[in-house]
Amino acid sequence: QVQLVESGGGLVQGGGSTRLSCAASGDTVCISAMGWYRQAPGKERELVASITSEWRTKYADSVKGRFTISRDLAKNTLYLQMNSLKPDDTAVYYCNADSQSTLRVPWCEDMDYWGKGTLVTVAS
Repeated sequence: QVQLVESGGGLVQGGGSTRLSCAASGDTVCISAMGWYRQAPGKERELVASITSEWRTKYADSVKGRFTISRDLAKNTLYLQMNSLKPDDTAVYYCNADSQSTLRVPWCEDMDYWGKGTLVTVAS
């Protein structure tokens, strides 16, 4: 099993910056890709950014050029640097980890893990 704990949310002024962190624990060797999702009030959860074990990144069009996802394997921590924040970025941000069973780690389960989320509120 993998446990994920997000931190770094809060109130930010429009145009400002903040960084989210997601600390992973447990069977972290099982983790392949990781990502950040967000869910705004009344909207569905959407992918914000993801990063694979080969360091390939993917971003939602709405955050390209403003957000940067990174991962520190030594600290088992995922980050999301958020710059030029807009009120539309207000949402609960969730950390996601994709666990996969491979030849290297055959005991791992094929499943997704989620953190409980951290609220980011961007004031206009």
